[in-house]
Amino acid sequence: MIKSTVSIQTLQEISSKNKINIMKMLILTAFIVLGCILQYANWNPTSENVKNDSNIKSDYIEISVNAVPITIKAALETAYSDTKLIRAFVNQKKEYKLELSIGNQKATVYTDVNGNW
Repeated sequence: MIKSTVSIQTLQEISSKNKINIMKMLILTAFIVLGCILQYANWNPTSENVKNDSNIKSDYIEISVNAVPITIKAALETAYSDTKLIRAFVNQKKEYKLELSIGNQKATVYTDVNGNW
């Protein structure tokens, strides 16, 4: 009888050790998963790019097509003789954004006050 009691106690000790090891593995796994989730929780790769693009677009102010300097109109006629100037924009650095119509297509070009593209 004593032998069977010893072996049952030994089995219970082994089984409790296994339970402890299983619990350790579960806790370790939970921490690893939580760490992976938290690593990417605040990751937003496009937030800065969007802000920069919106600042660039808002710098240009629409002006009349007639207010575009003659040098730019001459450069436009030389480079793109078949175009029609639809809209014009200017920023504080005197850089111009021109929306053009070429046949059925529309295009946007950028130039400085001297007509350099």
